[in-house]
Amino acid sequence: MERLTNADNTAAYPDNMAPPISADVPAAPARASVPASIITVVSKQTVRPERASPIGDLKLSFSDMLMLSCSYIQKGLFFRLTGTPMAGLVSSLVSSLSLALGVFPPLAGRLVTLPDGRIVIRCNDDGAAVDFFHAVAPALSLADFLVSDADVPTMLIKDLFPMAGAVSYEGHHRPLSSFQVTELGDGAFFLSVVVNHAVVDGTSFWHFFNTWAGLCRGDPIPVQPPDFGRRFFGGSTAVLRFSERDGPAVTLHAPPLLRERVVHFSAAAIRDLKAAANGCGKTNKDSMVNGEISSFQSICAHMWLAVTRARQQLAADATTTFRMAVNCRHRLRPTISPVYFGNAIQIVATTATVAELVASDLRWAAARLHATVVAHHDGAIRQAAADWDAAPWCFPRGNPDGAALIMVSSPRFPMYDGTDFGWGRAVAVRSGCDSKIDGMLSALPGQAGDGSVDVEVCLAPDTMARLLGDNEFLRYVSHAP
Repeated sequence: MERLTNADNTAAYPDNMAPPISADVPAAPARASVPASIITVVSKQTVRPERASPIGDLKLSFSDMLMLSCSYIQKGLFFRLTGTPMAGLVSSLVSSLSLALGVFPPLAGRLVTLPDGRIVIRCNDDGAAVDFFHAVAPALSLADFLVSDADVPTMLIKDLFPMAGAVSYEGHHRPLSSFQVTELGDGAFFLSVVVNHAVVDGTSFWHFFNTWAGLCRGDPIPVQPPDFGRRFFGGSTAVLRFSERDGPAVTLHAPPLLRERVVHFSAAAIRDLKAAANGCGKTNKDSMVNGEISSFQSICAHMWLAVTRARQQLAADATTTFRMAVNCRHRLRPTISPVYFGNAIQIVATTATVAELVASDLRWAAARLHATVVAHHDGAIRQAAADWDAAPWCFPRGNPDGAALIMVSSPRFPMYDGTDFGWGRAVAVRSGCDSKIDGMLSALPGQAGDGSVDVEVCLAPDTMARLLGDNEFLRYVSHAP
């Protein structure tokens, strides 16, 4: 078998926002090499869609093109020992992946820049294919990755994902998706999926993941296939032109040292947070809050307050910004299909000075976030598209002033419900390292499916230490089970 390693890959740090990037910004220095991994890739297979694509070239929308400077989406699932021999498990994954790529042909395509500057996904190229890796880590067990009351072991996590460091524009010459199953010494395994962010957002990513799981366990081809129509601002004639030969200039400096934790919000704690955010006092298990501030907005406000308190280096008059991705599918008028394939998200920002935020309570912070989300309706979405048409740009990457937070992903994504490949419910979800910057928060549904929420939190070490010593923060959170 071909012996490969991920040890020489580098990792990029993504998708927070500063001013829009320009092709004229100098590239950042390369990241220093990391120690050789104890996770070794032992085989690589080329997987092709089981049928030719009927859709030809698929034009990138303006929301897709914003993501060309971003890292690939990296998400994966831990599963326990199934009793199925690994050879049979890999065979099932590969054969069902071929079927899934037939349903989602863009994932096996390539990016192509046409002579007029438009960028498309070429879905029916003769070389349409993806890579599937089988890795082994005999010295590691599930307990090495899921450690209670401890930081996430990012140096181990990074090699669970192929294509580390890939930036979406590189889909011109790299696969648009890649896959890896890693077998641990105790029989548990991790299944990772890496997809170009200019091709999918989180909704489309998990639609694919769920479809693949269903096909693997023997379900028929889905009755609700993805919608490849480009009615979502598909009429834009704007193009992105880069002075750099290889696309968007990198805007990152040397990556900072970070700590990552997964914190858990139980269903009861979320009810109490929502009650406090809506000014309704404490609720019990059977009492639901009917206020307009959502549970998710309440969690975001709690994180914004606590992290800002922990960032003691910030000046009182500094501006702190909380950004979150919002799904535009149901916000547009008329709405677009919930299975629209591509990016249908926009980033909304809420700001406050450090002084006014830390002097305020949860209700004030949550109300600010809620007002921002409510204001992002059809008109605001279309205005953002029009502004982009007038001056196209890509998302910058990083947290240059150290005062921002960005919440990505969603606890509504079916990360556990729908991802049973025939081996039972996953044990845990984890993200790759390419999304990790100071202030990156990633929301995940709780594993139990009981309405709880996990949040992956990435912060500078001193900030993380103060956060974990903040009794007001810990009042509502516990360590993920």
